[in-house]
Amino acid sequence: MTTNQTDRESLETDAITLCQEMIRIPSVNHGDGKGDEKAMADYVVGKLAEVGIKATVYESAPGRCNVVARILGVDESRSGLVVHGHLDVVPANADDWSVDPFGGEIRDGMIWGRGALDMKNMDAMMLAVVRKWARSGYKPPRTIVLVFFADEEAGSLYGSRWMVKEHPEVFTGCNEAISEVGGFSVTVGAGTRLYFVEAAQKGIHWMKLTANGRAGHGSMVNNENAITALSHAVAKIGSHEWPQRYTKTVQILFEKMAAVTGKTYDPSDLRPLLKEFGTTVRMIGATLQNTANPTLLEAGYKANVIPQTASAIIDGRFLPGYEDELNATIRELVGPDIDIETVTRDIALEVDFQGELVEAMCAAILTEDPEGVPVPYMMSGGTDNKALSDLGIVGFGFSPLKLPANLDFASLFHGVDERVPVDGLKFGVHVLENFLQNS
Repeated sequence: MTTNQTDRESLETDAITLCQEMIRIPSVNHGDGKGDEKAMADYVVGKLAEVGIKATVYESAPGRCNVVARILGVDESRSGLVVHGHLDVVPANADDWSVDPFGGEIRDGMIWGRGALDMKNMDAMMLAVVRKWARSGYKPPRTIVLVFFADEEAGSLYGSRWMVKEHPEVFTGCNEAISEVGGFSVTVGAGTRLYFVEAAQKGIHWMKLTANGRAGHGSMVNNENAITALSHAVAKIGSHEWPQRYTKTVQILFEKMAAVTGKTYDPSDLRPLLKEFGTTVRMIGATLQNTANPTLLEAGYKANVIPQTASAIIDGRFLPGYEDELNATIRELVGPDIDIETVTRDIALEVDFQGELVEAMCAAILTEDPEGVPVPYMMSGGTDNKALSDLGIVGFGFSPLKLPANLDFASLFHGVDERVPVDGLKFGVHVLENFLQNS
């Protein structure tokens, strides 16, 4: 076995072990400030310390920990690159899973567990690469600011948002960033692998709708029933057909899809091409329009009492440039008598899929998969790149994975039996290292 082969296998082994061990640390974020990343932060600090890398913990509240390490580059006059992940995961009900969600078990060629995809796989790849460098004395061409944020799964108030506000000096000199949910393969057509690099994100507007009515006895006629009024409003939102709005990122993606599948590209209506996206069809379909989904309802306290108020939560997501349209449409649908209150609001992002950083991402993918086709896509959700954009940092989603053609990747995020292919992780850590060495 050559030295290069040994180095490759050592890097792969470290990434796999790190991913398993981090899954076994249940850094669950329950929302509403109820989270604890301290054990994960201690683990990351320890793994960096093993190879002589000093890391700093920034605690935004008891147990809410962010970890930062600065890897100095050869040319310190160049702008730095933020490479970031998050330490928290969403809850998992063990009764629903076929394995222990915090066991980090390898089965059927997969690492299983909560966070396997979102996003302890990327955390592991980040750690594995810089640990390898530290052991060999390698310095990247530019300075890398390695960041592991808290609270990404509940709005980032204790994580990236807090860091940007309270410790912007951490990011001084950085103008670009990479993070989760990008660089993964989607097999289309006759077997072509497209690698989706996230270049855009929808914005978020979670709203609370409140209907006020007249309380009374459940046996009496009541034409001012708050539940009835709210139900009508929620039904209108849930059944609304939103107009198609195609951003530049979406247009590039669909044009490329038409080219590799031999299908017709009609820029006036992209929906006929949706079926070509396989398991990602619902995720990609959501990027063709604004969306608003009712997610929570609250009303009443007894079977025979008509309550005075009723409320609902709406998860609104808007395309870059179409926030006002979302808000105006919701107001029109619910009418003037329903109160609308903002619960959470965050920006949409869209950046050009060009430049040296993009070229380095594409080249790194093609080095490991010469037949791959890197393309930009819009994420229907959001990442910590939103917070970093407040500092003028341009971010992409790039946590590379080569995935089996039949794996329903999108459904595993926050889903039951979340898992990541071992071979995909091996592929990803080499692509990540190649990118960081050439960006």
